[in-house]
Amino acid sequence: MDFGAIIDRARKAAADNAPTILTALGVTGTITTVVLASRASFKAAEILEQHKKTTDILNANEILSPEEVDEAHGSRKKIELVWKEYVPAATTGVVTVACIVMANRVTTRRAAALASAYTVSQEAFREYKDKVVQKMGEKKEQAVRDEIAQDRVKANPPGQWLILDDDVLCMDTHSGRYFESTREEIRKAENDINYKLLNEDHASLSDFWELIGLSKTADSDEIGWNVDSKFEVQYGSALTEDGKPVLTIEFRTTPIRRYYRR
Repeated sequence: MDFGAIIDRARKAAADNAPTILTALGVTGTITTVVLASRASFKAAEILEQHKKTTDILNANEILSPEEVDEAHGSRKKIELVWKEYVPAATTGVVTVACIVMANRVTTRRAAALASAYTVSQEAFREYKDKVVQKMGEKKEQAVRDEIAQDRVKANPPGQWLILDDDVLCMDTHSGRYFESTREEIRKAENDINYKLLNEDHASLSDFWELIGLSKTADSDEIGWNVDSKFEVQYGSALTEDGKPVLTIEFRTTPIRRYYRR
């Protein structure tokens, strides 16, 4: 049996799951600290009660002077008698705080690394799309996008929709949700977001979805765009199974996390 390999695997597993392990230790430590502190309080109360009885007896027999009685009943003496009882709880509390702080640091460091990697991937993907347009031409690239849009609509059909007036059925490819709008309304929303970028330096995905009539999701407030990159919507076209046209939208610049920090 290769104990070295086992130790290496165990070390790697511990490193990979460090936030979970540290959080679990923090939760366990919190509960343990409460239990130990409660026990220490009961024990301290017993010690102080016994000390009071002893002091009262010595005082009644006039063995202790008034000054010695006052000193025996003083806070300093009480602390001297009971501080050791709280050492386990205090030690556990310090370790618990250290685990929580370390878990937060590991999580923050990993989140920053993921954000950096995501930004690099986004830039590489944008360069790739620009190169595709350059090599294939805008018409062929649009045809490819339309084919992808058709595949997405086929994989995620809209169900029953009643389209009124001049609206058309639209699909937001980022969330896979359908909504009713027009190209002009979407372009207005696009312009509004770019105006917000110029004046406020950043805008969230929720801001755009609100303009086109979609509700925000659990993470749409956490991703968005900043003034360093122009917000631009790209369009695709597809058909539902019953032949209804669908206008698909996607973002030329992918929304990023920590968009509000430049």
